[in-house]
Amino acid sequence: MCSGSFLVEQELASQNGLGVILQILWLIFFVLYALYGQKFQVRLMLGEIEAALHKLKSMRDKGRYIVISAVRDLNRNIDPTERVDRILEHVFIEPVDLDPYRVIKRLEHLMDVRDFRLKEEVKLMAPDADDTQINNLINALEAATALNQIFKVVRHYYSVGRKTLSFYVILQLQMILPEIMKESEAYASALTAFTNGQPIGDGIGSLVAAMLMHKAEKREIASDTLVGEVMIDGRKVYVIKAKGPGGNVGKPGEAVRRLIEEKAGKISQIIIVDAALKLEGEKAGEVVEGSGVAIGGADVEKYKVEEVAAKYKVPVTVILVKESIKDALSAMRKEIFESTEEVINRIKRVIHETSEGDQIIVVGVGNTVGIAQ
Repeated sequence: MCSGSFLVEQELASQNGLGVILQILWLIFFVLYALYGQKFQVRLMLGEIEAALHKLKSMRDKGRYIVISAVRDLNRNIDPTERVDRILEHVFIEPVDLDPYRVIKRLEHLMDVRDFRLKEEVKLMAPDADDTQINNLINALEAATALNQIFKVVRHYYSVGRKTLSFYVILQLQMILPEIMKESEAYASALTAFTNGQPIGDGIGSLVAAMLMHKAEKREIASDTLVGEVMIDGRKVYVIKAKGPGGNVGKPGEAVRRLIEEKAGKISQIIIVDAALKLEGEKAGEVVEGSGVAIGGADVEKYKVEEVAAKYKVPVTVILVKESIKDALSAMRKEIFESTEEVINRIKRVIHETSEGDQIIVVGVGNTVGIAQ
């Protein structure tokens, strides 16, 4: 009996001793976590960012190599490395907007100057290249420049975070890192498409316009922008797209403005077709409709359409094809190409809702690389 009680007491003492040890260990862990937990977490995040930074550098270097190789294929007599490196570091400074008066006009001028200089640089590197090759090379240079800028910005915040060990600087960078990588991979895909002259997802609007204006007589209504006249369901339809098949977005807003002014405002409807970024869970190639002007970029062309449409009270309908950013910048996927039939059916339905004899404008917005008229 005494022996049994002694064993129970020993077991209880052992359990109490184990409990004390666990409490001490927990206390030590809590103190260490309070003192060093955030620093440990910062080190883990820095490691993740550093791995992404190496990948970004690899994509940036590959993009640079692709552009240099593309120039050499067009002109074996020069080494374009120095000139390409200078273009990749080119910066664009937007006009001052403290005084918003005519800011769009000033922005357009600066963008035209930038585009002109870039085209001249490409012509100097490849003097025998045709317009299609020049435009494709310009687009490839812009994609490589974007990769270079993304790498430099991420490297900057990574270096600041590493030097200061600021938890919040590093946390913010880590939080947006997945989106940064997704965008960078899209630009990397775009490089291949531009150098090979393949249609990209962003060109869905241009592709639809090309289908509508096929075999129609065309004229250049604005810089690098064409218009063709077709009859659909008893209505006169003016179809606008950028000049292809070189990589080009043209000036769709200026084209719409000039055409409406030509017709003295007697336009019943403006229909704009463009790609739109899809949300996660949405299907690539899904077609939706809305109101407003869907023209990306610096909003110069968008502003022109809004201004002239408001002046003459012309309704604007937009038809969008949902895509991810990678879909938009890489070679056109089958699902996106197949959406053209649905888009054309919706255009015809909107046209049918107007009166017979009306004049309508259809604008195919997007990069027209690999898409002729």
